[in-house]
Amino acid sequence: MSEALEYLERARGHLYSFHQLIGRADLLLDDAVEGLAANGHEELAERVGTGLRGANVLAGRWTFQVVEEFDDGYYAAFRELERAVREETMGGRRHVLEAEMKQRRRTHGRPGHEATPDDA
Repeated sequence: MSEALEYLERARGHLYSFHQLIGRADLLLDDAVEGLAANGHEELAERVGTGLRGANVLAGRWTFQVVEEFDDGYYAAFRELERAVREETMGGRRHVLEAEMKQRRRTHGRPGHEATPDDA
């Protein structure tokens, strides 16, 4: 369940990248519209300006609305259930597999291989 959450977090990051990239693309349309108009392509400038600039990327939604719906729905539910599973099965501990792997792989007593920051 924890690994699934890590993948969800990565997907969420990509969703935020999508949001920012689409927003930047929309702002760059201003330059395209101005350039087209300045070079005598007023009809194309109008088509781009009214057809794309400020348009919804999904029915009724800009990307910020997609992000908010995702965060408030699936993401929130997933995190809550992951926490519940972790509380009930692992006493609330996170990264249990990694902590066990660290103990197996570190060289006990060697500088830079301490178990915790307090041991460093």
